[in-house]
Amino acid sequence: MDFGPLIARKQERFDELETQVAAGNLYDDPKRARELLREHTRLKELLALWHTLLRTRTELEESSKLATGTDTDLAEMAQAELPELQSRVVTLGKEIQVALLPPDPNEDRDAIVEIRAGTGGDEAALFAADLVRLYLRFAEANGLKIEPLESSPSELGGVREMIFKASGASVFRKLRYESGVHRVQRVPATEAQGRIHTSTATVAVLPEAEEVDMEIKADDLRIEVCRAGGPGGQGVNTTDSAVQVMHIPSGMIVRCQDGRSQQKNKEKALQILRSRLLERKQREEAEKYAAHRKSQVGTGGREEKIRTYNFPQNRVTDHRIGLTLYNLDRFMEGEISEMISSLQTADMEERLAQASSPASE
Repeated sequence: MDFGPLIARKQERFDELETQVAAGNLYDDPKRARELLREHTRLKELLALWHTLLRTRTELEESSKLATGTDTDLAEMAQAELPELQSRVVTLGKEIQVALLPPDPNEDRDAIVEIRAGTGGDEAALFAADLVRLYLRFAEANGLKIEPLESSPSELGGVREMIFKASGASVFRKLRYESGVHRVQRVPATEAQGRIHTSTATVAVLPEAEEVDMEIKADDLRIEVCRAGGPGGQGVNTTDSAVQVMHIPSGMIVRCQDGRSQQKNKEKALQILRSRLLERKQREEAEKYAAHRKSQVGTGGREEKIRTYNFPQNRVTDHRIGLTLYNLDRFMEGEISEMISSLQTADMEERLAQASSPASE
């Protein structure tokens, strides 16, 4: 595929953005500034890929000439380099194809992650706690920042619900495919007969919404302050800091009680509410335009069983792409990059196929 004409237009747009980003009034409109900076970063990465491809093609041409030359030693060395250079040219071409796809407006956002115990009682809560630990380990290994927003522990050390914000480079792009129902098969610590039980937990990964994305009218909110309850220490049990926010038009309710400050809990509740409303709005829009197909990696819906964790066999299977890994012990320690990369690749292949199909024209 000849990328030249497309890259030329991208270069023109990048030059325009360079001027706009350097302007002194860039941040007069914060939302526009964020959009311009994200586009600037994407195009910079695309152009870097393009220049790398050009250099690699040149190296391949030079090596091909040397491989047929009269100098035996040089020809042998050049011949040995050809397979790797050819592979790099193909790989870079695919990466450029992907980079030329219309970007997902959410992929560079931070994420709100909600983990809840599903079916299975105490074992489901313990599994939800394991998932929380998994994502915290992944965040630590990848330099992501975690900010707890709300939690509800269970009596046996599990988690009924945990909500946190993950911040860093392209967080939503990394975690978006974790949304859905996660199923575990193992012998619970409370099982005296050694029988394998099946339990579930749900994960929802939402793109963080900002005030400029979702304007919520004060008249649409019902905010109540109440006494915090449940485990959490003396402070949380003795202060009227818990805040419950209800969005009247949608009926959505968010409750936050982790912080001792009533104002902080209100801010966190509104942050979660905005992200949930943004996700719902985007999901409804996506369904209007993509009702005719279902992505290979699934809808990401909270009702969809996406993955099974089988502890006796040390395996984890993602049902959307049919990938099974036999490293569950390391997977639970946050080593999930291989799974994420496979899901990203499957999604990009689906998008490329959709973009090139006649029905998309």
